[in-house]
Amino acid sequence: TMEAKVNAAVASNDHAALASVFSPLGGWQSLGQGEQRVLASYFIKKAVSTPGFLPAAFTSNQTMGAFAAALGHLPPTVEGAADNKLRESMFEYKVSEEDDYSGAARILAGLRMDDAEGSVYYMSAADRCDVFVKIAECYLEEDETVEADGAVTKAGMVVESIPDPENHTALILRYKSTYARVLDSNRKFLQAASRYHDLSQSSTDLVDADDLLQMLGKAATCAILAPSGPQRQRVLGLVYKDERLSQLDSLPEFETHSEVLTKMYMNQVIRNDEALLKFEKGLPVHAQAVMGDGLTIIERAVLEHNMVAVSKIYASIYFIELGELLGVEADKAERVAAKMVMDGSIHASIDEVDGILSFQGKGSPLVQWDESITSFCLQLNRVTDVIRGN
Repeated sequence: TMEAKVNAAVASNDHAALASVFSPLGGWQSLGQGEQRVLASYFIKKAVSTPGFLPAAFTSNQTMGAFAAALGHLPPTVEGAADNKLRESMFEYKVSEEDDYSGAARILAGLRMDDAEGSVYYMSAADRCDVFVKIAECYLEEDETVEADGAVTKAGMVVESIPDPENHTALILRYKSTYARVLDSNRKFLQAASRYHDLSQSSTDLVDADDLLQMLGKAATCAILAPSGPQRQRVLGLVYKDERLSQLDSLPEFETHSEVLTKMYMNQVIRNDEALLKFEKGLPVHAQAVMGDGLTIIERAVLEHNMVAVSKIYASIYFIELGELLGVEADKAERVAAKMVMDGSIHASIDEVDGILSFQGKGSPLVQWDESITSFCLQLNRVTDVIRGN
């Protein structure tokens, strides 16, 4: 019988015999659909329960093909959830031995998970969340951000239903970190910056201070790259006021972040100097992309920031002068200004005939004076903290 043939092949590690059964032209094609499901279930149970068969069998392309065929023809339930056990073993092998993260993620995505406690496929909310986080982590290793986004979204739907989150701190931190990385990879820099900063504030023995500082560095990176606006200014403020910001200078990948971020938060014009060049050079690949307007992400971020900084200094300015100040052509300066006026990033009006950008004040002189005093006090506090630290 087919079962006897499978039994003998597994017992003797005869990969060719397994392929002859489960290949597209193999012997099991003569069976009915129901019989194929029974045979597939039997094969997987035998593979999982036979000592020494796994993980050695994963080195054989013939047996891997047989596994793929069997996993695609299973009945609604396999005794002892043997198919899940096989998938978990295959996942571990692909990650640890083959560095095939995409393949590992796809294998794990096929796990059957049920929240009904009587089911053979029952998994707790924490266990299901762990599966989705692992899938997202693997896809991120291969920069497959769309798939990672889908997996981390599923994790987010489950993590809220974990009844005892205090007992799963490590898992929840992994989920939050993965979610921040997905946002970052998808260039949702504002949300990523906020998530990274929250993670950098974690007070737990599970994360050491160096890792928390790395999170702060990533928060600074994303805050600088985020689109201009009040929300970014708020996140810039959170990072700027973090007492560890100056410590980033000691890390090669973040050595100019505090300088660039401070200028942004203080609404100072940022020049294309060595600090900015170092910052740009250290950006990950996804953050170096050229956007539809022909600007890189950092070029656009700096240009928009400088436009806001100019609005704090000038009442009005010709686009020719503005272009020279920003280091771009006048028409590009006008396009950026028009976009920022439209989205509310700056309060201004454009005179296309005379080529003038006129900025509109947002408050009374008294309010502006109060904001200036607040900014000065923040800078003074920062200098005082640095002196105390030394």
